[in-house]
Amino acid sequence: MNLHSSVKRKLGEDKGYVFDKRLRYNVRQNESNCRFRDIVVRKEEGFTHVLLSSQTSDNNALTPEIMKEVCRALGNAAADDSKLLLLSAVGSVFCSGLDPSYLIGRLSTDRRKESSRIADAVRDFVLAFIHFKKPIVVAINGPALGLGASILPLCDVVWASERAWFQTPCAALRLTPSGCSSYTFPQILGVALTNEMLFCGRKLTAQEACSRGLVSQVFWPTTFNQEVMLRVKEMATCSAMVLEESKCLVRSILKSVLEEVNEKECQMLKQLWCSTKGLDALFSYLQNKVYDN
Repeated sequence: MNLHSSVKRKLGEDKGYVFDKRLRYNVRQNESNCRFRDIVVRKEEGFTHVLLSSQTSDNNALTPEIMKEVCRALGNAAADDSKLLLLSAVGSVFCSGLDPSYLIGRLSTDRRKESSRIADAVRDFVLAFIHFKKPIVVAINGPALGLGASILPLCDVVWASERAWFQTPCAALRLTPSGCSSYTFPQILGVALTNEMLFCGRKLTAQEACSRGLVSQVFWPTTFNQEVMLRVKEMATCSAMVLEESKCLVRSILKSVLEEVNEKECQMLKQLWCSTKGLDALFSYLQNKVYDN
């Protein structure tokens, strides 16, 4: 009788523990989502999942406000018990880079002040990736353009759907390189292909990006999410210390170089946006885009 009672009590305690764990998990989920507008943050078992899900821009384009939300999410994941971070996106586009409409709207009001503010936001956004000590896994479900593609070498594992493609048409967008791509792209892709991407807007397919080392693996679109989650969950079973120390060994030697490159790139963007020619070039780009449509 006593044994039966203790077993029942133990089962009740276990159920209560599971319920309490689920309740705390749901509370954390709700608290995370309430704090963000343009991204979704999910606290999973062993990792944090950040999804770009912009409500204020098209095609998950980046604005200073969105970049600040991503920085906050990375800061939270760095401080909690997450072993790694998964970055992905909602919709058919991973990220279309800096929003040109936003740039023109803000730079037209106060060019000097806004150029500094936006360039500083880009700098801090890129620094958040450079300084993040835990592994960052990126799942590219669709097109990644501009800054959305430039940050990929700052991440540790990049998986892409067959539908994904990559483009950094800096010259066409009237922008100079960002996201440390002026350094990382030549290192990974070679100078010739980097120049073609930056100056000519060369578009890389997922398979091309994989063969050149920008992407680790390419998966079929219909099973992409399942393949990613399976591998991320497996990574999350590893030792947190081993993951972090392994990343440190691979990345630490490049940290100061990337910081310097990021600073120079953002200074160049600031100068460009502060100039009349830079603003006129953005206007010209948007006008051409309207006529093309």
